[in-house]
Amino acid sequence: MLAVLHANRRLQLLLGFLLGIGFGFLLQKGGVTYYDVIIDQLLLKDFTVVKIMLTAMVTGMIGVHLLVRFGLTQLHPKPGSLGATIPGSLIFGIGFGTLGYCPGTAVAAVGHGALDALFGGVAGMLLGAAAFAALYPKLKPILSKADFGNPTFPQMLHVNPWTVVLPIVAVVVGLLYWIESAGL
Repeated sequence: MLAVLHANRRLQLLLGFLLGIGFGFLLQKGGVTYYDVIIDQLLLKDFTVVKIMLTAMVTGMIGVHLLVRFGLTQLHPKPGSLGATIPGSLIFGIGFGTLGYCPGTAVAAVGHGALDALFGGVAGMLLGAAAFAALYPKLKPILSKADFGNPTFPQMLHVNPWTVVLPIVAVVVGLLYWIESAGL
C-alpha cells in the first residue's frame, strides 16, 4: 500500500488534505484555535496548548520510530544552522505573540470563522512566504551561517533511538501528569 501511495502524487495530496482537515478539527476540539487560550498560555495562565503539544510530541515520536523500526519509512532529517534558526524563531515568536496564533492554529481558526486568523495569520503567512521566496537568493549566505548539519540525538550519542525515545517519553508523561495534577 505504501508503494502505491509513494507512486501516486494525487493520492498523496488528497491524503495530506484530509489529514490536514483532521488535524485542524482536533486543534479546534482541543480549544487551541481561540486567541484567548493561546494568549493565556503565553501568560502562563492556561496550559492547554502545552498539554496538546507534549501529547502530540510523544505520540509522534513513538509513531515515527515504530514506523522506522518496522521498515515502513525512513528518517530524512533536514540540516539546520543558527543563521536560519535564530531569525526564523524570532519571526515566528513575534507573529505568535502579536497575533495569538501559530501557523497550524491560524488555519484551523479560519475554519471556525476567526477573521483575525484569516487576514492577520493566513494572509501574513502567504505574504511572508512570498517575501522569503523573493529574497532567498540574497538571504542564502546568512541562512547557512553556523551550519550544524542534520544529526539526531541517537546519532550523536551513538545509541539505539529507543535509548533516547523512551526516557524522553517517560519525562514528558511525568510532566503532563504533574501539569494536570497541579490543575494548570
